Amino acid sequence: MELWLSAGILFTFAMIGVILYRWGNIPCVGVTPVRINTFIAILFTSGLDVGLIMFPLTEFGTYTDTNSSPEYAFSNPLAIEFGFWAFLIWGFYFVTCFYFCVIEPRVKFFELKPVKFINNMVIIGTCAFTAYLLLSNLPWYLPEMGDGESIIGAFYLIVFAVIAIAVYSSTSIKYVKVLSLASTWLFVALIALMWSGAFLGENGTVGDFITTFSLLGDYFVDIKHFVLPLNDYHAFYLFWWFAWSIMIGQFTSRFVGGIKTWQLLLAMMVFPSIPVAIWFSVLYFYDTRAISTSGFYNLAMVMVGITFVINSLDSLIRLYTDNLGLTVARLGKRNYLLGNIAVMVLLTLLFQLDFLEIQWVGALAIGLILTCAGYMLLTKLKTLSRIQGSPKENTIDFNKIKLAD
Repeated sequence: MELWLSAGILFTFAMIGVILYRWGNIPCVGVTPVRINTFIAILFTSGLDVGLIMFPLTEFGTYTDTNSSPEYAFSNPLAIEFGFWAFLIWGFYFVTCFYFCVIEPRVKFFELKPVKFINNMVIIGTCAFTAYLLLSNLPWYLPEMGDGESIIGAFYLIVFAVIAIAVYSSTSIKYVKVLSLASTWLFVALIALMWSGAFLGENGTVGDFITTFSLLGDYFVDIKHFVLPLNDYHAFYLFWWFAWSIMIGQFTSRFVGGIKTWQLLLAMMVFPSIPVAIWFSVLYFYDTRAISTSGFYNLAMVMVGITFVINSLDSLIRLYTDNLGLTVARLGKRNYLLGNIAVMVLLTLLFQLDFLEIQWVGALAIGLILTCAGYMLLTKLKTLSRIQGSPKENTIDFNKIKLAD
């Protein structure tokens, strides 16, 4: 599996070079282009995941313990956490976003029936894994409801309710838009709340934040260490990113608004990394100063995490149901709700019982990416050689429409 993962990573980064060399200065225009600030907001919102909220405080200690895990000794825990979540790995999203924006409309690989089926299995599996992450982390963040370790019945009920709300939300695009905005602003509010609690009171100063934030510089010094998997846990993260990469690229490509390819790369790697860097710096300060987050802070993180899960699930559910033609109009609202809830609950339980692993889903995504490259080399070389920009119909639409802020 690690060899397969490494092949996928090296191929993806090689494709970044090829794309920049061949198409680096062409304007990229999606089917529904928006202004750059709107695109960045959509990009960050679509890339949000509950793990961004719930993982760091449970992981800093592992990265600190270099006696048990000497592979982490090359850098500090904050830089490692950032390396697992930000900057370089957003290059995965750039490759798929560019592909769906510029190349797929000509190649139509993902319209092939076997490919469409496998791609939707990846989306469905990733949906269920997102719900499973919430379930598995609730004991740590809500110890008052249990013993702090075991998953009790109340946690299953919370996740069931989240799944049900997400499925209902997916029935209308207006709910998807509201949740996207809500998750963004709630995350900003959570950062501001915990930042002020750490650096505007007796726990620390603004200078302490600057000192903590500066530790992230080690990531860029040691960036080569984050290319290939450091260990099995890092591999888990990389498979997870691959599982998300195709569907995030497919979604965000719709909204690219005429920026050049190299600008798209910078936008996708830099802008989402800024709030992640601030958030992780705040959490790392809490961890190193042993500032308790129990009670209100943990509850706030859980609430934002739940919003992230609902936001992620409703978008992905809408994507795979549209792809498979399993829409509300075709099935009826009752059957749509019951069917999707049943599928999500079942697959979440399979992840909980270790019958499914996100590594398998990520491996499938890598297979799709490599197969797509082989398909183009064998059958679409002339088509690729003629590509000089986004499809003309996108450019025409872009010139005519009034872009929304």
